[in-house]
Amino acid sequence: MGKLFIVSGPSGAGKSTLTRKAIDFFPDLRFSISYTTRPPRHGEKDGVDYRFVDEATFDRMVEADEFVEYATVHGRKYGTREKDLKELLSSGVDVLLDIDVQGAEKIAKRIKEAVYIFVLPPSIEVCRERLKRRGDISPEELERRVAVAIEEIKKIDNYDYVIINDDMEDAFERLKSVIIAERIKKDVLVEEVKKIFNLQEG
Repeated sequence: MGKLFIVSGPSGAGKSTLTRKAIDFFPDLRFSISYTTRPPRHGEKDGVDYRFVDEATFDRMVEADEFVEYATVHGRKYGTREKDLKELLSSGVDVLLDIDVQGAEKIAKRIKEAVYIFVLPPSIEVCRERLKRRGDISPEELERRVAVAIEEIKKIDNYDYVIINDDMEDAFERLKSVIIAERIKKDVLVEEVKKIFNLQEG
């Protein structure tokens, strides 16, 4: 069974960039692609960054109980298809999931053994500037997202690890360290050690 890493945090934290870098770095780490009703941003590809669907398709999937979690964030719907996630984990590969704070809360109720990683900007001012650089939201929407980010940061106690993304390369080194540390924990390797050294029970 693979290990599930959940990377979450407020808008402007840089979590999507960090997760893409992790997928590029670890050849045996897979990315669970979420479904969304929002349009692709510049450079995003369907089936790579997200699975872009219309509202009707998303709602049909909700009615069919296909999502392990779904949420409406900034007026757009996002969801993680349970079948996709379970197939990846059952194949023995480790899976990385980049989702919002709402989604992470819902998954935590159903999947206790996941590793929860919270990414946040070094300050609200930096968060505001990063969102502004995206250039695709109005000033009113910008301030609304900043207010939401402040509320989401209050959920920090729900996570196993916290990464302050003040510098992308430093933050990525910390994310790599978390993934490596989790992979060499005793409970992950105990069966493999027993096989290697032919250890018998009792």
